[in-house]
Amino acid sequence: MISASNLYIQYGDRILLDRVSFVIGERDKVGLVGRNGAGKSTILKLLADYMRPQEGKISRPSGSTLGFLHQEMNLPKGRTVKDEAMRAFDQVKELENRIDQINKEIAERTDYESQEYHKILEEFSELNNRFQLLGGQAMEGETEKVLKGLGFKDVDMGRLTDTFSGGWQMRIELAKMLLQKPDFLLLDEPTNHLDIESIIWLESFLKDYPGAVIVISHDKEFLDNITERTIEIELGNVFDYKASYSQFVQLREERREKQKAAYENQQRVIAQKEKTINRFMAKATKTKMAQSMQKQLDKMERIEIDDADISGMTLNFPDAPRSGQVVVEVKDLVKKYGEKLVLDSVNLKLDRGDRIAFVGQNGQGKTTLAKIIINELNLTDGECKLGHNVSIGYYAQNQSEAMHPKQTVLEIMEAASPPEMRTRLRNILGAFMFSGEDVDKKVSVLSGGERARLALACLLLRPFNLLVLDEPTNHLDIISKDILKRALMEYNGTLIVVSHDRQFLAELTNRTLEFRDHQLFEYIGDVNAFLEKRALDNMRDVEMRENGRKEEAKGPKKELSYEERKRLMRQLSNAEKKIEQYEEEIAHLEKKMAQAEFYESPDAEKEMGRYASLKEQLEQEMENWEAASLELEEYEH
Repeated sequence: MISASNLYIQYGDRILLDRVSFVIGERDKVGLVGRNGAGKSTILKLLADYMRPQEGKISRPSGSTLGFLHQEMNLPKGRTVKDEAMRAFDQVKELENRIDQINKEIAERTDYESQEYHKILEEFSELNNRFQLLGGQAMEGETEKVLKGLGFKDVDMGRLTDTFSGGWQMRIELAKMLLQKPDFLLLDEPTNHLDIESIIWLESFLKDYPGAVIVISHDKEFLDNITERTIEIELGNVFDYKASYSQFVQLREERREKQKAAYENQQRVIAQKEKTINRFMAKATKTKMAQSMQKQLDKMERIEIDDADISGMTLNFPDAPRSGQVVVEVKDLVKKYGEKLVLDSVNLKLDRGDRIAFVGQNGQGKTTLAKIIINELNLTDGECKLGHNVSIGYYAQNQSEAMHPKQTVLEIMEAASPPEMRTRLRNILGAFMFSGEDVDKKVSVLSGGERARLALACLLLRPFNLLVLDEPTNHLDIISKDILKRALMEYNGTLIVVSHDRQFLAELTNRTLEFRDHQLFEYIGDVNAFLEKRALDNMRDVEMRENGRKEEAKGPKKELSYEERKRLMRQLSNAEKKIEQYEEEIAHLEKKMAQAEFYESPDAEKEMGRYASLKEQLEQEMENWEAASLELEEYEH
């Protein structure tokens, strides 16, 4: 286990960690939470020995291993994706090389009875056992499995790491770490550069991980699915909850209610003592008593409340001006970067009030189409037209990087603001957690999260009827994400959101566009409806592949005769008619059975028997339909 004792860190006048202590067990799954700047990343750096505390110490068992994924990792260049990931097995490869050497030596020697020959055989046996124990024979397959889980395809395995973006390089580092399987796995925002399917795969991997996992994440669902313990950092202290994130939120609320009551009680006591001291100080005979009481009051440990918690606050986007019925129309759009095809003959129509999520693996064209829509990128072929009176508000992944580093927070807002909004700038900034002197901070000293909040604040300054948001939740903490989501739920314009954050997207949109293989695949509903449908599709894909393998084993496939096809089509049609008839009758009975007086009727028992019989017949007809449908598919694919 890792033991942290009395950790103390102070920057200037600010105490970041005030002699905090905690223990991480060897199989703990811990979520590290707290506001941006609370000290979460600092704690991971301390645990990983990347920095030392000013006071206190950290100890972990000698010989234990630790992996630390952080945001400033640099990947070595010049290797392929697969080769770089397989560096996780460097120790295993050394064993493999030595085993190969011994094999050659054994083949060449003839002194079978000598002591040296027996020593070589013993070493070979020992190394071979260790090689098997470390999974040497499976290392290549395991590497490909993890890389594919994180979104890499077969064609990517031989590509050089230099040709990938920073987000994909981070995935390679994560793959190496997962393959090494350290005793303690420290992950700082591992989902920031992952798409939804990769996040789900990572969750599954971490749930069964044999060691300890300590993770910082602003993805609530990710935390809920893998952690069973939550450590909150607040005002220099840590609060340890044996609970997943959602359970922790409830427990924290209870703690804060008690904290608030204790704070108010203490404030009453302080006010009463100060009143007494002031009264005694006015009398010469009681001055010493007053001074003594003041010393006691000064020594009192004051209860603090996190007054930065603004989770109950609301933001509102300005009312959207009315646009034409058709907001965006894309026809046969093609986009290439040089020879690389990204989008191939895609079509899309957005009507006024549509709320669409762009989802899919990174590199499939989500940001590309968003930039084409806002006219920041040219298309290669086809057309993209905006409707009548469309005004666009756009938030880019890297928007914060475009801000001038020498400008202050307030100056950035003033530059983006129309004259009539100038009086509201400080209120809007306060809503995005820039209060008091924060508005005079230069952009150069802001954290990634602060820059992201400032860029989003700029979107509230003008009325837009089409909002295009590309990964708006990256770098935002959980409370900031909740505030943004509430504002977007109330927004009355047309919305496009590019995101991999399931909790953020849930119930926010009513259409989901998946970007896959240069095409768009539309799903009605929010991200959860999409994930449910994709899971079914994936299972069907597996089933079809299995059927294909079985058919290949049987030999050439038979052709379906005209009569056989006619029979199957008739079977399908009859089954569909009966299914419709039974469903109507069942719905009618269910409506009757929902009335209280139904059960007082003399026919109630008879009707309930008929209901059960109809359900059985419906089940049978559905099986008939499925059998005919599968038989047709078997011959047509």
